[in-house]
Parts: sequence; C-alpha cells; structure tokens
Amino acid sequence: MPRSISLRSMRKLGEENESFDYNESPDVNGFHGNVYKVNQYKPTKAKKDDASIRISFFQLFRFASCIDIFMMLIGSLCAFVHGLAQPLVLLVFGLLIDTFVKYDIEIRELQDPEKECVNNTIVWKNGSEFFHTEMNTTVECGFLDIEAEMIRFALYYVGIGCGILVIGYFQICLIVIAAARQIKKIRKLYFRKVMRMEIGWFDCISVGELNSRMSDDINKINDAIADQVGIFIQRFTTFICGFMMGFVQGWKLTLVIIAVSPLIGVGAALMALFVAKLTGRELLAYAKAGAVADEVLSSIRTVAAFGGEKKEVERYDKNLVLAQTWGIRKGLIMGFFTGYMWLIIFLCYALAFWYGSSLVIDTMEYSPGTLLQVFLGVLVGALNLGQASPCLEAFASGRGAATSIYETIDKEPNIDCLSESGYKLDKVKGDIEFHNVTFHYPSRPDVKILDQLNMVIQAGETTAFVGPSGSGKSTAIQLFQRFYDPKEGMVTLDGHDIRGLNIQWLRSLIGIVEQEPVLFATTIAENIRYGREDATMEDIMQAAKEANAYNFIMDLPQKFDTMVGKGGGQMSGGQKQRIAIARALIRNPRILLLDMATSALGNESEAIVQEALDKVRMGRTTISIAHRLSTIKNADVIIGFEHGRAVERGKHEELLERKGVYFTLVTLQSQGDKVLNEKSKAIADEELEDRNFSRHGSYCESLRASLRQRSKSHMSNIFPEVSTSVTGDIALQAFSEPDDIRSKSAVIDGEEEDAVEPAPVTRILKYNSPEWPYMLLGSIAAAINGGVNPLYALLFSQILATFSLPSKEEQKRDIDGVCVLFVFIGVISFFTQMLQGYTFSKSGELLTRRLRKLGFQAMLGQETGWFDDHKNSPGALTTRLATDASQVQGATGSQIGMIVNSLTNIGVAIIISFYFSWKLSLVIMCFLPFLALSGGLQAKMMTGFAKEDKKAMESAGQISGEALTNIRTIAGLGKEKKFVEMYKALLKDPYKSAIKKANIYGLCFGFAQSVVFMANSASYRYGGFLVSQEGLHFSYVFRVISAIVTSGTALGRASSYTPDYAKAKISAARFFQLLDRVPKISVYDGKGEKWSNFKGNIDFMDCKFTYPTRPDIQVLKGLTISVKSGQTLAFVGSSGCGKSTSVQLLERFYDPDQGKVLIDGHNSKKVNVSFLRSQIGIVSQEPILFDCSIADNIKYGNNFREVSMNEVISAAKKSQLHDFVMKLPNKYDTNVGAQGSQLSRGQKQRIAIARAIVRDPKILLLDEATSALDTESEKVTAEICSHLTGN
Repeated sequence: MPRSISLRSMRKLGEENESFDYNESPDVNGFHGNVYKVNQYKPTKAKKDDASIRISFFQLFRFASCIDIFMMLIGSLCAFVHGLAQPLVLLVFGLLIDTFVKYDIEIRELQDPEKECVNNTIVWKNGSEFFHTEMNTTVECGFLDIEAEMIRFALYYVGIGCGILVIGYFQICLIVIAAARQIKKIRKLYFRKVMRMEIGWFDCISVGELNSRMSDDINKINDAIADQVGIFIQRFTTFICGFMMGFVQGWKLTLVIIAVSPLIGVGAALMALFVAKLTGRELLAYAKAGAVADEVLSSIRTVAAFGGEKKEVERYDKNLVLAQTWGIRKGLIMGFFTGYMWLIIFLCYALAFWYGSSLVIDTMEYSPGTLLQVFLGVLVGALNLGQASPCLEAFASGRGAATSIYETIDKEPNIDCLSESGYKLDKVKGDIEFHNVTFHYPSRPDVKILDQLNMVIQAGETTAFVGPSGSGKSTAIQLFQRFYDPKEGMVTLDGHDIRGLNIQWLRSLIGIVEQEPVLFATTIAENIRYGREDATMEDIMQAAKEANAYNFIMDLPQKFDTMVGKGGGQMSGGQKQRIAIARALIRNPRILLLDMATSALGNESEAIVQEALDKVRMGRTTISIAHRLSTIKNADVIIGFEHGRAVERGKHEELLERKGVYFTLVTLQSQGDKVLNEKSKAIADEELEDRNFSRHGSYCESLRASLRQRSKSHMSNIFPEVSTSVTGDIALQAFSEPDDIRSKSAVIDGEEEDAVEPAPVTRILKYNSPEWPYMLLGSIAAAINGGVNPLYALLFSQILATFSLPSKEEQKRDIDGVCVLFVFIGVISFFTQMLQGYTFSKSGELLTRRLRKLGFQAMLGQETGWFDDHKNSPGALTTRLATDASQVQGATGSQIGMIVNSLTNIGVAIIISFYFSWKLSLVIMCFLPFLALSGGLQAKMMTGFAKEDKKAMESAGQISGEALTNIRTIAGLGKEKKFVEMYKALLKDPYKSAIKKANIYGLCFGFAQSVVFMANSASYRYGGFLVSQEGLHFSYVFRVISAIVTSGTALGRASSYTPDYAKAKISAARFFQLLDRVPKISVYDGKGEKWSNFKGNIDFMDCKFTYPTRPDIQVLKGLTISVKSGQTLAFVGSSGCGKSTSVQLLERFYDPDQGKVLIDGHNSKKVNVSFLRSQIGIVSQEPILFDCSIADNIKYGNNFREVSMNEVISAAKKSQLHDFVMKLPNKYDTNVGAQGSQLSRGQKQRIAIARAIVRDPKILLLDEATSALDTESEKVTAEICSHLTGN
C-alpha cells in the first residue's frame, strides 16, 4: 500500500485549514497508513447553552422589524395615555368631592331654623353676627348651583371616555398586530433552524418534543408580547401617575403610604421569579409527555398489535403527573403572593385614612377633596400594580418558553445543510475514499461504530458492502452523505475533503434508495418530483417505468395524482419502494447509494427493478448494501465489513478464495438456500397431492422472508404449479375494476369533525366533579374576595360622610372605626386569596391531566382505519392533545374562581346600591348591558377565530410533524428549503386571522374601558339632581356609584375571560367528540367471545375488502383460505396484491366489507379484540421500536403480565441478540433512540423477534421478518421462526 496519498482538503473562505493533524503511524496490519485526527470543534457560544441563563423580557422582542417597533411604540404610547386617564379623572373627582361637601355643610346649616343666608354668608336670624364654625371660620352660601356643577363634571367624564375609546382601540390593535408579525417570523426562523440542524442533533431530541415546543411554547411567547404588554404599560403608568399626583397634591401623606409600597414590589418580583422557574419545569414535563404521545401515535399499529394501549396511557400519564405537580405549586405561590399584596394594600388604606384625616381635621392642611385625591391616587396606583401581576405571569411564562426556542434559533449547526458556503467542483469523477475514519453516534459516545476505516471506491464502479448487522455499513453511507462528520479522519470525493464542499451540491449528486423508504403525504407524482424540482410529467413517467412502478400507478383511479397517505401508508411496501427508486432515478445522480434497495419487492418486481438498477448504475459510482448473494456477486468490487473496519476487498471469486468474512456469509447462505429449497419442494409436493391447498393450506401467516428473499429461480422451482391453484380461490388481485360495494365510512368520518358546536359547561364541570371539595372551598374563598370591593365602596363613602359632620370628635371616632375595618378586610383577603389560588390550580391541573389522559386513551382506542385519515396524523393529534386539554381550563379551574369572584362582587354591590338609592341604581345599571355586550361580542368573535386558528395551525403542524419525523429522507434529498417554504406558506392564514382579530379585540377593549366613564358621567349628573331636588345625602350618591361601578368593572373583568371561556368550550367540544366517537373495532370493550383452548385454526371465507380512505380500490376480492392449527403457510405474490392486508384483517386492524374471518370457528367480528391480539405475535419488515431501553422494548411483547428479566435474556439469546447487547456499556438498559435510530436494522429486527418470542403466541405472523438481517443471522432467525411455528 502506498505510504502517502495526494489530498486536496478544502478550506472554508477566510479560514485556515487547521482541522487536521497529520502523522504517520503503522496500522494493525503492519503497514504505514495516514491518520487524520479532527480537532474537536469548540463552540464559541458555550455560555449560551447554560440552562440557567434565561431570556430577559426585552430579548423577547429581538425579532421585531422597524415597522413592528414603530407599531409597538405607538401602541405603548396609547397605553401610556390610557394609563394617565384614571389619575386625570381623580383631579376632577377631588373638585367634585369638595363641591358636594361644601353643599352638604351649607344645606345642613340652613336646616337650622335659627340660621339664614344673607349676602352669601350664613348668619344668625336673631342677631347681626356671622355664624362661625369650630375652626372660627364663616360659612358661605348661595354660590353653589349643584345641578349646574354636576353637568360640568359630567361633560369632563364624557370627554375622557371618548378619548379612551379611541386610545384603547389603538393600544390593543397595534400591539397585537406587531406580535402576530413577530410570532410569524419566530415560527419561520425556528422551523428553518431546526431543518438546518445536523442529524446528530435530532438523535438527541425527540420529534414529539419539537412539535410540542412549536405549538405550546410559541403560543406562550405570543401571550407575552401581545396585548398583555399594552395592558401592563397602561396599569404601570396609572401606578406611577397615581403616586405622582399624591406627591404634588400632598407629599406628607404620600410618603407615609410609599414607605409601605416596597413590600408590594418585593412580592411581585418574587412571584415572577417563582412562576418563571415553575413554568419552565412544567413545560419540560409536558414536552416529554408530548414526545411519548407522538412516538406512540406514530407507531399505532405496533401498539395495537402488542396490546400496549393501557401501558402507553400509563407511560403518558407519568409525565403528566410531574407537570401537574409543578402547575399546582405555581397556583399556590401565585395565590400566596396575590393575598400578600392585597393585605399590604389594605394596611396602606388604614394607615392613609388615619394619618390623612388628622391632616384634614387637626392641621387643616388638606381639604377632604385633596385627601381623597392623594389617597385614591395611591390606591388606584396600587390596585393597578396588583392587576398587573397576571401580565407579569404571562411575561414569565413567555420568557420560560422562549429560552428553548431562542437557544435553538441561536444554535449554530455543526453541519449546516442550508449553508451557501463550500466549493462546488466543476467536474465530478466519483472517486470516494475513507481515510482512517473513526466515528461514534453523538447520542452514544461510548460505542465506537467505525474504527480507523480505510477504503477506496473507484469512480464508475459498483461497490458492494457486506458484513454482519451493526458492522458500520449504513454508517459509512451516512458519513458520505454528511449526515455526520467523522470523529477522526476524513472522507474525500475526488480527493477533496467533503467537509469543504457545499452540502446541498454534494447531496444533489447522490441518489439514495433505502430499505425502509419514506414517502410524503402528497401525490405519487409529487413524491417522485421531490427527486428533482424541475422534472416534467414525462420525466416522472419515464422514471416510474424504469423503476417498474408505471403499471401499478396507471391501474389506480387517480393514477399519478393518487395520494399515498402519511408515510406512504396507503401503499404496500413494494409500491413504496418502487416510488422511492423512481424518485432516486429522476435525479440522474452521479453517485447511487442502494441500501437494501430491493428487499421489500415481490419476486417478479425485484427481478425487473434489479435489472433497471443494473442499467442505471452503468457509468455511475454505486455503493450497494445487501445481504443477498444474487444482488452482491455482480458488483465490480465487494468490501467486507467487520467491527467498523473494512477487513477485505475484491471480486466475488477472489474473496471466495480468500475464505474470509464474505466466504463465511456465502457459505451460510448457500446452505440455507439448499435446505430451504428441499424443504419447500417437499411442502409443495405434499400440497399438490392433497389438491386441497386453498381449503386446508396452513396459516401461521409467516410471510417467510427467507423463501421470498432468495433468487427468482428458487421461487419458480418451489411453486411452479401451486401459484395457479392458489389464485383460483385466493383472489389476491390488486387494483382491478372497483366493485359496486364501496366503503363510505371515510367520507362520513371526514365530515363529522368540521362542524363543532361549543360544549355545554355542565359537561366540562362533570369531568371536574371529583375535585368538588376543592372547587367548593375555592368558590367560597373567591366569593369572599368578590365581596371586598363593594365593602371598600361602603367604607370609602362612610369616610366622605364624616367630613361634613359638625363635631371633630365624631369625625375622628368614625374614621378610626373605618381604619380598623380596613385592617380586618386585609387579613381575610390574604387567606382567601391563597386558598382560592391553591384550590383552583389543584382542580384545574387535575382536570387537564384527566382530559389529556382520557383524550390519549380515546385516541389509542380508535380503530386503525381512523388513523389513515390525514386529519388524524400524529402531528395533528399531538397538537390537539397539547392545546385542547390546556384550553379547557378556560371554563374551569382558576376561571371559575374569577367568575365567582366577579359575580359575588356584582351581587353584593347591587344589594348595597339598591338599599341606599334604587332610583340612582337603576340609572347606573342601564350601562351594565353595554359592558356585557362588549364582552359577549368579543367572545363570539374569538370563538370564530379559535376555529380558524386551530385549522390553520393544524395544517402547519402536519407539515412540521412530517418534516421532523422524516428528517433523514429530507436531508438525503436536499429538500429542507422546500419544507421550510411549505411551512411558511401555511403560516399566512393564521397571520391574516390574527390581524382581523386584533381590530375587533381593540374595538371591544376600547368600548369596555370607556363605558365606565360614560356611566360615571350620567350617574353624577342624576345624583346631583337627586341631592338637589329629593334631599338624598351626597355620601349615598358616592356609595351607590362606587358600588355599581366596581361591580361594572367586575363584569368587565368577567367578560375579559370570555375569549378563554369561548376557546375552552370549542376545545372541550372537540375533545368530547373524540371521547364520544364509538370506534368500529373497540380495544377497551370487554365484550366479545373468549375461549380457553385457543388452537389457531383460521378460515377466510369469501373476504372482500377496501381501505376506508380508498373506497374505489378493492384490495381483496373474495379471499377464501383455510389454515389448521400448527401449520405454516407462506404468502407469495406481487407487491400490492393483498398479502399484508390479509394479515391486518386477522389482527382486526380492519374488518372485511363482505365475508368473514373465522378463528377456531368464531367470527372475528364477535371475538374480543384484546383476547384475539394476545394470541398473535407479529414481526414485520420495518420493525417499530420505542424510545426506551432494549429490555423494555422486549418486554413490550407481552403487556398482559409482568415479564421477568430472565425471560428477556432468554428471548434475546434465542434471537441472537444477547451477545451484541452485552458489549454495550449499559447492556439491556441501553436506550434505543426514537424509533430505534441508535441501532442498525438487523439489531432492530432481532429485538422485534425477541419481542415476539416473549409473547409466546399461538399464531405467528412473519411479514418479511428476516429481510433486514445478514446471512448468518438470517439463517439462525429462520431456524428460530421454524422452531416457533413448530410450537
């Protein structure tokens, strides 16, 4: 071997190429090789990955454009002006108070028969001297026309109200529009960045978690940067201006109050801190639950086959328990701090009135009006600070959610697939070399996959990789595709280090056909066009012909426009494979990678496709991974892999002479073929003698992969005549003219979901009924909290009345009594607020968990056909679980507390007001319907928008879910940009809806805010009339107005929950629709026949079947077959002829449209579903594993009992898995990754076989069970299968 080789390792522009250290070292075989070690990439932004660093509030707006900033500034300015309105009204109010007090003193004095008004001064009737008060001042009279004064004040209120209507609209509208624009940008950036990440990143994070973050977390960011910002600025401005007014009008009293104020600030800050921390933990738990749901829903057939529904519901529920715990703690902490702040506020009132009254009565520094201006300025400021706390909660939640989102957006991928940098070679020859490549997967750094791999693949040649499963064959292909970069060494194309080449350009040279092909949920034509964007229809048809797909496509009713379903679920394995081959061929690739490309094809199809592949690989560099001799031996060069190294290289004959790895594989395969050939011939002869195959053929439904996997000559020898006798009775003819009998269920199911009527609240509460003690306690606490505001109105008006009393002592005594009451109310508020926060968060979180669990349980209980509908894709269902269940809390939980609070507030206020002046109460109450109207209108609009938003975001969720699930295929095709563009296009509808919503929300908000001022205007005008004409005491006017206006505010507050309430009813309706749906095949139904001596005799009697989503295509046309217990039957036939469909009928994934399936003489439709599936074990061609340990995956084989570790190890030994597992650092506790991504296909298949062994089934279904295994393992596995079927 030469001591040195010429390399042209590329540098990125502006970088020194210091990625590689060169040294000469002797390798294991004694000769010198070149070793290249990659210097570890050290990210410069290491600090950013520190989980403890959170996003600051202003960083939430980092994606705002200049227009967004301008809109937010204008909106914030409007919010600021809106915040000034209340302090401005207080100035008017102070003058109004002084006017009323003066008038009351005048009226009271003139009621004395000894006094009269002379020259605008009160004098004694029987003397010329003036009347003097205790303070030795004269009393004026005759100046005040109380009605005229009240008209003037009423006009002030109207002016302010009109201003607020306009300002309130712009405040909400502009900020919400700006938020919608930013959220649209964040969604785009996040999805684009996720699509740019290297495959190693996806190995370490679950798809479900990413989907959950894209729906829940981004919605939380939206809540933090939308209307809450304006409302917070408005309330905070009122807080600041209220205190400023206090200083200007009376600094002494303000200083006394402010001395206590830091206690409120500390409380608010601590609450925000705790809420942010707990929200982060709650989100993490929900993300994990979402990952479980996504994984299970993506693998629903496997879950159903192994009866794992209840186990999966429990696994999902475990993560929900954690989220529930954090949610309850968050509620308790919020309740505690809210109560704490109310306590401090009421203590402030007591202190303020006690000290302020001394300034009015003793020192006469303030007038009563000034005292109330100062006091109410501080009060309004403090109340607004308290009301800003929900905004702080939203900001904290948004910051918590933004941490993971923004960190991902900031993260620089180690391999950036959308990068424009890198060289593009003018001419590609196609020489590929691996130089001392060492590699381990990022998620399993302890397990070395490739160990100093050296090999050369010559341009234009076909090189076959052979070797045991897990020896690094597929990994080598993935390194060349740059899914990963080697830990040490380098991979070169025509002498250029591929890390210096442009990734998109590199991948555009490569066509790949994998063993488990991934198709996208679109038409056949579009799936093929993914290979080349500019392909014409002629190109697509030509590629389909070359891949032997044209004929079956043209037999379909929609031909090339046929939808393939999610993941190609509407196509058979062979049809999917041929479409995938057509997709690779249309690229006209320079380099062709065939990873078990023909393993899923029928015998006839395989020969033709193999011939097509032989043609297209002429002149191309081709790498083929295969276990089958017929595929390998025609290769120009064969490279043998073992333990991550290329241990031998040569042609078929050379390697046979060398007697190494390849010789062993060929020998084993030849022996296996010989044995199987003889055995199969014997079976065929026996069956031909009986002439009864169609009636009494065996059915252990082993689609004996080993039979069909052999070369085509074997097949024709084994069943030369049987095939004709079989097809006579077994009409496995696919895609012929459709029958008259067609299933309409898909159409009906599709229609039923569109129209959703909001759910009745009573039913929502019924699901919350176990928590009734919590809700009762919480409601009592909320009712007490609701009574606080009207009591405040009572005490407040009582203070006003004291200032017109004639005696100082009386004034002081009354005020001291009121101050004590304030303290008492504050202490009660503290306990009731805390109780309300805890009880309702407990009941709400328990309901959310219950609904999520029930929803997930209901989903898993649906028949398999339900999941075929595109509306029920895993992405859409996961989104529905996450959003609907949490939104239902809008009608229960803390919302009930708010509503009870508001209703009590209104009730107590109305009782007080009617008691003191029913006339004035009626006038004011005329305005309450307007408040209700604004709330109701808002609710109606929001309900409509909720439907639109959900529909639009579900479409985007389907695209993102599909993209993330199939990221390897998308990366291999270089179609990341296309998916990013599709996702962007689907974000337009939610954005338009948000803009529309912003305008209506703004109008309703402005209207609701201004109605209070209009009500005040009319009230004071009419109150002035009643005081003047009917002698009503002025303090009663304030008592009635304060009580009803506070109740009106409570009504407004209650109506502000209407959007959540409306969303909750719609979400609940969708949830109940799911819970109420009666599945056609019920897993949870305990009914159905069971019997103890289950034998496994199976009869298909004239079965006709069409898939619900493709009612025009009849797959089975009168299938009739009998299988006796203990017999073995192999199904053969072209792809799509109904082999796998018959297996699914037996599993009762579907029921036949006509005819029946009999099990031991029992009609399968009447047999208990769980019982039937518990008797069946299945090993399919594409095994699905779950993201848990190897041991747990094997235990999954039997979910009806506890499987011991000894049983697991025994099953692993039988499936040739044990030795491999024991070499892993964590042995049986090793996590297999999402869908088993951390294992080779052979390893996955062996785990699947071990899983079936643990089940110990009476009926064993082998759907190409050995297709992914190397020759040695295949032989052993075939023996295991034979042993099992023998039992």
